[in-house]
Amino acid sequence: MASHTPLLHERPAASAVSAGQPLRGVAWFGRLCRYPPGLIGLLIVVLYVCLALFAEAIAPYSASEQDLTATLQAPSAAHWFGTDQYGRDIFSRVLIGSRDILLLAFSSAALGLLLGTSVALVAGYYGGTLDELLMRAMDMLMSFPALLLALLILATFGSALLNLVVCIGIVFMPRVARVIRSVVLKIRVQDYVTAAQVRGESGYSILVREILPNARGPLVVEGAIRLSYAILIGASLGFLGLGLQPPSPDWGLQVSEGRIFLLTAPWVSVFPALAIASLVIGANLLADGLMHALQP
Repeated sequence: MASHTPLLHERPAASAVSAGQPLRGVAWFGRLCRYPPGLIGLLIVVLYVCLALFAEAIAPYSASEQDLTATLQAPSAAHWFGTDQYGRDIFSRVLIGSRDILLLAFSSAALGLLLGTSVALVAGYYGGTLDELLMRAMDMLMSFPALLLALLILATFGSALLNLVVCIGIVFMPRVARVIRSVVLKIRVQDYVTAAQVRGESGYSILVREILPNARGPLVVEGAIRLSYAILIGASLGFLGLGLQPPSPDWGLQVSEGRIFLLTAPWVSVFPALAIASLVIGANLLADGLMHALQP
């Protein structure tokens, strides 16, 4: 596999969660809430989800409403985060933009998890030549830097929301597959899997009824990790002009548009950048908390 510098340092945290331990009850949630970093991360993510759900009701202005008599105004009582070069209220744009970034992040993380887990289940359980073929294909995808692969896909198919979701999901697929395959390899040698094979159950039945439920802990952690990466990749693509296009108040695009005003009106870029950073940190803390809570 070719060496490269990834957009983000990949951490296989999900593999640290014990395989073969299905999620039961709410004990793990109690452990998450008693772990301060995990609780802080959970609160940050829940806060942003609530803000996104009620953004239209909370935002004092429309995201696209312009006032050319109030351009580049500093934060004030009328405009909490100030205004941009077109007189648009930055607070409203950050609020309403949270819907798009969260929809993109959750959807692409879910798609990457679905695709990667499907590959991992088949490769890890059946092994042999099929395993070799699938994992070499995943290695080929991983040989491309994440951002470069995303740029190639978006340059070909455009930057509509659906294309962004599919693009980031494909970027995540091989990374998820490698982590979850290692979990499947541990589970498939357990006694309950052997018993199911002796009973004559089909491979599909064993994968769905025996292996997948016992891999849910690592899957949950990996999903939280992918969520944080999806937020940052989505914002990076927006900064490069390949994310959601105007009039969508994309956070990355807001940072990009405001960079020429960093010396005269830094708030144009600073507040969207703080939103990106805080949400990424929250998702990472949540992933760490889930890993802590799901360890036996």
